[in-house]
Amino acid sequence: MYRNLLSECVSDAAALLTGKHTVRCPYSGCGVSVRYRHVTPDEAKRLTDLATDHTRH
Repeated sequence: MYRNLLSECVSDAAALLTGKHTVRCPYSGCGVSVRYRHVTPDEAKRLTDLATDHTRH
């Protein structure tokens, strides 16, 4: 569990260095994440809503 969490954090940090944003589902045990870069604010909100609403995936 901790190894997976650590690898996710490292991956997210590396993506952030390249200008990408990562949003993960807050539901425990759900592995859904959305990573985006260079999108409009409206698209960023749509992607964030999609990733954080567990009932939609």
